[in-house]
Amino acid sequence: MTLSPKIENFVLHCGEMGSRWGFNRTIGQMVGLLVINEHPLTANQIAEALKISRGNVSMGIKELQSWQLVKVHHIPGDRKEYYAPNGTIWDLANKVFEERRKREIDPTLTLLRDQILDSANTPEEKYAQEQMQSIHDLLETVTKWSAELQRLTPEQLQSLMKLGSSVSKVIDLKDKLLKKS
Repeated sequence: MTLSPKIENFVLHCGEMGSRWGFNRTIGQMVGLLVINEHPLTANQIAEALKISRGNVSMGIKELQSWQLVKVHHIPGDRKEYYAPNGTIWDLANKVFEERRKREIDPTLTLLRDQILDSANTPEEKYAQEQMQSIHDLLETVTKWSAELQRLTPEQLQSLMKLGSSVSKVIDLKDKLLKKS
């Protein structure tokens, strides 16, 4: 399987972005390759296209399955397993966000809760706890907000994003109206 320069460029960029999404470069390339292919691919096709070992593909598939980003397809009469994205681009983005929340945000919130519940022994610890409480409150707010965003349909989310700065204008108007009351 040979990639056109345009597709290869995209796949390589996905590899670079992979580290920013919480994956390694190869996993990012695999996601990019699977997303832009109309039909599911075998592990051998993935290995050939990305010029990586079949073992590397197997490990990458396992990682992508743990993130729930790929699904296995079987073709009647063919013993090979074929892999495709597990949903739309929006579904994949939600799954990445959810997995990152579980792996990064939730443990941080747990640590912060434990530290805040512990009694402060010194003024320095009291100040540190106040700062930790602020971080905790921010993360809780962002987590609740993002959970609400994840419940929106892609169309609703696009409409919300198109509002852009208009949202802040609505909030300013609300604040002005409440001050007059």
